[in-house]
This record gives sequence, C-alpha cells and structure tokens, in this order.
Amino acid sequence: MISFSVSLLALVLGYFIYGKFITRIFGPDDRLTPAVANTDGVDYVVLPTWKVFMIQFLNIAGTGPIFGAIMGAWYGPVAYLWIVLGCIFAGATHDYCSGMLSVRHNGCGLPELIGHYLGKSARKVMLVFSVLLLVMVGVVFVYSPAIILQGIWGSKLMWIILIFVYYIIATMLPIDKIIGKVYPLFAFSLLFMAVALLIGLYIKMPVLPELWSDLSAFNLNENPAWLGTDSFVSKNPIFPCLFITIACGAISGFHATQSPLMARCLEHEKYGRPIFYGAMITEGIVALIWATVSIYFFYYGGWREVLDANAVEEFILQSEGGKTLIQYFDAPSVVKIICSGWLGIFGGVLALLGVVAAPITSGDTAFRSARLIVAEALGIEQRTISKRLLVCIPMFLGSIGLLIWQMENPNGFNVIWQYFGWANQTLSVFTLWTITVYLVQQKKAFYVTLIPALFMTVVSATFLMISKQAFGLNSTISYIGSIVVLIGALVWFFSWYRKWTANNR
Repeated sequence: MISFSVSLLALVLGYFIYGKFITRIFGPDDRLTPAVANTDGVDYVVLPTWKVFMIQFLNIAGTGPIFGAIMGAWYGPVAYLWIVLGCIFAGATHDYCSGMLSVRHNGCGLPELIGHYLGKSARKVMLVFSVLLLVMVGVVFVYSPAIILQGIWGSKLMWIILIFVYYIIATMLPIDKIIGKVYPLFAFSLLFMAVALLIGLYIKMPVLPELWSDLSAFNLNENPAWLGTDSFVSKNPIFPCLFITIACGAISGFHATQSPLMARCLEHEKYGRPIFYGAMITEGIVALIWATVSIYFFYYGGWREVLDANAVEEFILQSEGGKTLIQYFDAPSVVKIICSGWLGIFGGVLALLGVVAAPITSGDTAFRSARLIVAEALGIEQRTISKRLLVCIPMFLGSIGLLIWQMENPNGFNVIWQYFGWANQTLSVFTLWTITVYLVQQKKAFYVTLIPALFMTVVSATFLMISKQAFGLNSTISYIGSIVVLIGALVWFFSWYRKWTANNR
C-alpha cells in the first residue's frame, strides 16, 4: 500500500505543481472564449464550470480508466509508474494543451488543428483517421453495454436498437439538453464508486507488491505458467503493450477529440487547468485505484473474498481444466464482482452505471465529435437540424454496417477494440507533435510536449511492429526498429526546427 499511497499523492501534487507550470507556459489570458463570442445555442453554449468539468471527465473517462487499469494490473505494480508519470507529464499536458489550443482556434476540432500546424496532408489523414476512430468508439460502445443489459432484461438486439436510437437523438440535440443535464450525474457515480473503493482499500490495508519488490515476479505476462500457454497476455511484452493497454488512465488521443466539445462551452480561459488538466488527473486517480484493487483481486486471492462458495468452486474446477483467472474474469465481470462484494447492493447499482452508462455516454459524444469534425471539414453550418442530419445520416449508415459486421463475427468486438487501442495512442502522437509545433512557433518551452511526443511515437511504432494483429515481428527486430523510429523522429524535428528558427529570427 506504500507504493499506492505515494502514487496517489504524486498525482495530486502533479496537478498543483506541474499543472501550474504547464499553465504558465501556455499562458491563458482574458480574450473571449468561443462559447462567449460565438454562442449558437447548439454546440457553442456557456455552461457552469463545475458542469463542464463533470462532462469533460465523463467524456474522456467512460470505462477506459477502469477496464484499462484492470488489464494493466497483470503487469504488476509497474503499472503505477505509467499511470503516475504518464498522466502528469504526458496525458494531462496533452489534454490541457489540446483543449486550450482548440479554445484559441474558435473551438475547432483536432483534424483542423493538426492541419494548421502539421500541414494539409496531415489534416487529410487525420480527418479520415479521427472519424474512423470515433465511429469505432461509437460502435464498440453500442455492443458491449447491450451484452450486459440483455442479462438483466430484454434481448441484445433490442438494447442495440435502443442505444443506437439514443445516440442519434443525443448527437442531434443541443449540448445542454441531454449531455449538460444527465452527464454530471453519471460522472458523479463514477467518482463516488472510486472514492468508495479507495476507502475500502485503506480499511482492508491489503499486503500488495511494491515498486521496490522483484517486479519480474509480479509480472504475470512473463510467467506463462500462471496463465496457461494459450493466454494472450503472455504474448504481450511490457514494452510497448502496457502503454497501449493503460491508455485513458495515462494518455489517450481520444481525449483530444472530446476536448473541443468543452472548448466550446468554456466561459474563461483561466478555467482550462481545472477542466482539462484536472479532469485527466482525476481519471488517473480512478485508474490508480482500479489497478490497485485489481492487483489485490488477482495476486492475493481477492477474488475468493468477493465470490460465494459455489462460484469459487466453479472457478477452481475450470482452472484445473486449464482456464486462467484472466480468461475467467474479464474486465466487466471484475467491476461487477468487486463493486457488489465490497459495496453491496448500492455498489452493484454503481457498477451497472459504470459498466453500462459510461460507455454509452462515451459513444454518443464520439458520434457528436465526428459530426462536428465532418461539418467543419466540409463547411456545413450546424445551427439547423437539417444540416445536422445531412452530416449524420451517412455517418450512422456506416456505423450500422460496421455494427452488423461485428455482430456476425464471433471475434468482431475484439478485432475492433485492438485496432482502436493502437489508433487511440497513434492519435495522441499527432496531437503531441501538433502542440510541440505550436509551442515552438510561440517561442515557448516546447520540450514539455516534445519528450512525450517522442516516447509515444516509439510506443505506437513498436506496437505496430510487434503486435500479432499487425506485422508480428519478433521482439529483437521490433526493438531495433523502435530505435530507428526514435532517431528518425529526432532528425525530422530538429531539421524542421533549424529551418523554422532560421526563417523567423
């Protein structure tokens, strides 16, 4: 519990110390924000700051910091380092700067920002890339809640139809009609669940592996005997797979597609730090709590504590047949089991909100972001509902096609999710390079995003080389390739930097 407590304190201090440092570098001022200057009653709407924070938190969080942290717990306490360092120095910096950059550019979406600073070719690539990513998010977050809800009442198809209809309505309506009213409630439920589990951890005070322990002994990915030779986890090395698995709790490119939504609702630039940087730190805390609970659950038999005798016996029987913990307890199951076991009936309700409501809300804001990105690229105003329909109809038809393919393929969900994970972190790479170019042009301390940009570039490139879903190269070739990518990125950046400084003296 010492490593966990120190990590928790580090995240809080990170907001007050490093967050203030990043804010000073960016330099918020008293200029009119897009919400004030361009109020349209649909997307540009001034909302109370607390409400903007809650919506931003739910938009970027969903179940990402929960599911990612649960799966990341299989790497052991080293996950703490990535959550803390990644969140403070990469993720929160990424979210704050991308959100404030959108504020400075009239609330425009990520592809337009990338095009402005990285060029028209990058804009075209990111336009297609971002929309496809957002549609994948929407489709994934239709299917997974429907699977859970069918176990409570109704059929899977019924829930898919209902969720999709809700997506259409939420995407089309002004932001303050549904999102502004309901999302703060769901965000509160996620925060309450995390705080309740935090209190539970300190009451139980379980003995957990520490950062100074033999970390290799606690990395289940390097101990196939614990998992079984067929477990997919044993095929995913800590680098780069940990940095893809835990995304939303550390850094996530998806966040940069969501921040423009709140950039259009921000009353004053000074609120950027608590909303953009603060929401990401909050998400990091949620991820840290779930990683710790999951380490206890998996490593020290915590699953025995929250299951009844029949369920324990059933797992033991299946484990004798070769079935492992991670194959038996998927992330949604862990959430429901822990919340119900630790928090009782009320915890079960919170788990339902977390596992069902959170992905649904992430899905509808993904579609909303896609609508705004496409409309912005094509120059279609969004004040009138007919123009919103003009953008949404093709987007939803494409989503329905992808959803049908996913339903007809037994492994469809996993395939989409795997590609989403890589695409998510690759999007953060483009965002970080965009911010770095902006800081260079503003003659500010660009190294604060250059270092994360280089690191995430190497992570995404290495994952592409080593992943079985991509090139599937062996680890030696992949790691040599990662060094080549790092050198190439450094040469590209500093070549551009010299030319730019020479032309702008």
